[in-house]
Amino acid sequence: MVAERLPLHEIADDELAPSRSLSESSQRFWLLLLLFVAMLISYAHRSALSVAVGARSSSMSADLQLSEAGIGLLLSGFFWIYSFMQLPAGWLVDRFGVRRAYSLGFLFWSLTSALTGFVNSFATLLGIRIALGAGQAISFPASSRAVANWFPHRERGTVTAVYLTGVRLGTALISLVGAFFLARYSWKTFFIVIGLLPLIWLLPWRIFLSRWEPTASRANIDGKQISFWSSLALLKRRSVFGIFLGFFAYDYAWFVFITWLPRYLTKERGFTDSEMAIYSAAPFLLMSAIIIASGLLSDWLVRSGREERLVRKVFIIIGLAVGCLIVPAGIVADKMTAVWLLTISLCGLGICSPNTWTLTQAVCHKKIVGSVSGIQNFGGNIGGVLAPAITGFIVHTTNSFALALGLVGVVLVIGMLAYWFLIYEKVGIEQEA
Repeated sequence: MVAERLPLHEIADDELAPSRSLSESSQRFWLLLLLFVAMLISYAHRSALSVAVGARSSSMSADLQLSEAGIGLLLSGFFWIYSFMQLPAGWLVDRFGVRRAYSLGFLFWSLTSALTGFVNSFATLLGIRIALGAGQAISFPASSRAVANWFPHRERGTVTAVYLTGVRLGTALISLVGAFFLARYSWKTFFIVIGLLPLIWLLPWRIFLSRWEPTASRANIDGKQISFWSSLALLKRRSVFGIFLGFFAYDYAWFVFITWLPRYLTKERGFTDSEMAIYSAAPFLLMSAIIIASGLLSDWLVRSGREERLVRKVFIIIGLAVGCLIVPAGIVADKMTAVWLLTISLCGLGICSPNTWTLTQAVCHKKIVGSVSGIQNFGGNIGGVLAPAITGFIVHTTNSFALALGLVGVVLVIGMLAYWFLIYEKVGIEQEA
């Protein structure tokens, strides 16, 4: 069974010695590097299909006879199982450990990415995309549990911010490398190379964590590990439901930005393609800098003696409030004013970003951080599935983005309320009878 509170002395006594040792060693920053590289590889693999079907030098679309509708289906297929695999992936991390769970997930999704180079039909490619999503479901729960295990609470914001930059850099890197590679080699070779080459990461990952995370952890020996069904029941806890609902709101806004911003700038505001490229890319670069700054500042406040949960929540509330500037961006007359409002709004999400994950680590007992992180990302991906479709429907019906962007503001306010009023108690575990 799951309990809402766990005494602080019990939490301290229950930690594994290897976890404490690494958190006190400078070697933990090698772990941070490994987490960053893994996230970069994850998003490079995730974005590779967009690059391969979009590059003019690639024959993938012609070879597989892919229509625009088919490409859209392939791109969305990744999220079908990815979203629902978050919960079991988080439980697997908590049950079998970060090293083993992340290793298997990484191996599976990398080989799946390589297999893309051998497909010869739309149906096979769709199956590959779905399998890729299943494998990558492990990345966020495992990263979050690793931070909870092996980094002091005063560093969580910075550490999380650093590995989250791999999300943006991985997407940018595959676009750059992919365009260069596809101009010289076939798309089949492209997928085989990017799928197999990153497997090198597994060697330092397994060697490094073999020292710090025992193969059979005491958590599994002492019988306090919760079952998968008990991990699902965590969603009934007030704090966990607040994390789920709050991250749904965050990701709803985030997915509106990444899926509709270019179209909004050209259709609604009349920017040229070259202007759109600049004004849709620059806000994300600025957001990356804000994410790092937010992690550093929130950690500084925690080190200064402020209560961690309160610090993380305040940063999230401020960030979501700033994000609400997306509402006036949809109704102002001047197009450059709209761009600035959208940029500041996106930076607000950057303030939230590292603190949404570190708040989960601060609220939850370490043994369930993976499970709750999976629940969190499940909520976010529900927002990710709904946001593009609802936005498209509203724009099609009203022939304007104003109402769609206004709805984002409403969702963000709901997220603010969820984070502030629902998340206040520690979530722990009790030994099952």
